[in-house]
This record gives sequence, structure tokens and C-alpha cells, in this order.
Amino acid sequence: MTTQTAKASPLVAEHQALKASFTDFAGWQMPVKYTSELAEHRAVRDAAGIFDISHMGEIFVEGPGAAAALDYALVGELSKVAVGKAKYSLMCDHAGGVLDDLVTYRLADEQFLVVANAANTSVVLSELTTRTSQFEVSVTDRSSDYALIAVQGPASESIINSAVPKSFTNTVHALKYYAITPAVIAGYQVLLARTGYTGEDGFEVYVTRAHAVPLWRSLLEATTARGGISAGLACRDTLRLEAGMPLYGQELTADTNPYEAGLGKVVRLTKEFVGRNALEPIAAAPTNRTLVGLKGVGKRAARTGYSVHRDDIDGAVGTITSGALSPTLGYPIAMAYVASGVAQPGALLVVDIRGKKEPFEITALPFYRRS
Repeated sequence: MTTQTAKASPLVAEHQALKASFTDFAGWQMPVKYTSELAEHRAVRDAAGIFDISHMGEIFVEGPGAAAALDYALVGELSKVAVGKAKYSLMCDHAGGVLDDLVTYRLADEQFLVVANAANTSVVLSELTTRTSQFEVSVTDRSSDYALIAVQGPASESIINSAVPKSFTNTVHALKYYAITPAVIAGYQVLLARTGYTGEDGFEVYVTRAHAVPLWRSLLEATTARGGISAGLACRDTLRLEAGMPLYGQELTADTNPYEAGLGKVVRLTKEFVGRNALEPIAAAPTNRTLVGLKGVGKRAARTGYSVHRDDIDGAVGTITSGALSPTLGYPIAMAYVASGVAQPGALLVVDIRGKKEPFEITALPFYRRS
């Protein structure tokens, strides 16, 4: 149930009617599961799942200086993004630590939508406001104006196309990954993006809060008609883990830099941006630790915070950031920061799971890639 002090999705009554279990997520009461995490996970892999992710932050950056402002505020080169496209990027602090990982959509030449993680929306808003003050630009938090619904899985395109005008179905089919377009779904004006956090084909639908309930109901009906179900944040976490996608607060923090997280490719040192002076020497030198994937040999899952060891080295060589028994693969998987000197693919390490050393093998990310 929601509390009076919690932030609430406009869809909370819909989730209650579906007998969802709720969890607090960055001050939001969000559905963690409806039936079982395993059933919801498998539905997304096999057919589709529909998620309420209205806790995400929507910040608009607009004006003649918007592209240049974002180039300075983020590590990526947003000015090179075409209208209708999106880019994954990072906001770093002056020391090079990650403040948030973000998806930014270019809606028009002078209009960008920056989507922040729920726990970081206020930080991102504050930093964007400060960092862009020298540019001709406005920064507006419109998170309270929008709901965000994700439809993920192999049947997602069919689900979306069942709710758009027939004349628009070819546009949906042609929409590329990390692209966005205005659309009419179930009769409502939305922004339709081909993005997601599950490792499957999928869409994220930005809709005004006033239209969130009827849109959710329409998409849920289309989802269940195609063998899918409503899905909560618990299975979203195991889906993203299988896909090797980082989670802020676990793989990414202010104490983490992009290079040790394997995200150096999103940094553009050829431009000026906040954190560049710190990241330039980091990029030129080997990192002390590296984010790796771990595949368990047994059946016991490693969990966040568990220590990682190598038999011939005293003390821990790393720490688990995320771990679970993979519903798709059937064995334990995890991500961990380990000392770069032991981070060779195929290397055998052990994880201390409640006092027992369990063997894990370093493996390439992602663990799962859709066919």
C-alpha cells in the first residue's frame, strides 16, 4: 500500500487492483511483483511484460544553447545526436565520479529530454541548472507531468502496433533502437521510444499523467492477449543483470569512474565537460579495479556486498555489486569489481557466500543476448 509521504505513480490503484506487492524505491511506492518474479521474468523473455517506471525523472533542456550546454554537462557529445535519436551518457562530478547514468533524447534541434534515475533526479536537476547557467537554455523538471510505461519482450512491437492507427504501424516497425517519435497510442498523444532495460526489444511510452490509466489498461489488455503479463521491479532487476546493464547505486556510484565500469567508450575527452580534467589521466593509465561478469559453478547466488577471493591471494580481491540465480540461464550470475590484475576472462575466483567459498568464473558481459 502507498503511504501519505511516499511519491505515488498515477497507476498505483491499477497495481493494487492487480494485487501487486509494493516496495519503496527512492521514496516512490512501486510494484515489486504481481505474481512471481520468475513468471514475470520469463514472460518478458518469451512474450512481453508491461512495467510502470513512472518513478524515472524527466528533465527538459531547451533553447539555442541546449546542445552545447549538454556537451558541457555530460561526458558524451549530445550535439552530435540527430533529432529523434537518443544517447546513453553519464553525468560525472569534478573528480570523475559518476553522479548518474542517463538516457537523453533529442526531440527537436533545441529541445532535449534527459531521463534520470529516480534516486538521482534532484541531483541531476541541480547539476544541470548550475552547469548550463552560462548557456542560453532553460532547464525544467517535468517529472510530475509524465507517467512512463515500458512494454518489453519479443511481442512488444505487436502490442504497440495493436494500439496505434494502422497508418502508423510501419513507423513503429521502422523505429530503430534508441530512437523516439511522437505517436498516438490508444487515442492518446505520447512520446514513443524504442529503449529499455531488459535486454529485449521493447518500447518506453511517455504519457501525460491524466492519460496514464486508460493507456495502461489498453496496453495491458494487448499484452495479456499476446501471452504477456504485468511485471514489477524485481524481475526488471534480474533482466537487466542478465543483459549486463549497470544499476546506479550498485555498479555505478560517485566513487566509481567510467573507465573501471567499462564505460570509457561513452566519454568524449575531445570536448570540455565537467570532470574532464580528472578523467583524462584516468583514461591514460590502467585502472586499479575492473567491473567483470561472474558465472557460478554451483547453485548458490552471490549477493551485493559479498567478497570475492582468489585462492592464492590473501584477503579479498573484489566485491559483488549485483548477483542472482539467472532465471534464463539456470545458474548464478553476478557483476563485481575485482582487482585488474585478476580480471582475466576464464579466471576462477571464489565468492564468500555466508562463510562458504563458492567457485565463480570470470565471463564476458552480457550474460544474455537476445537472438
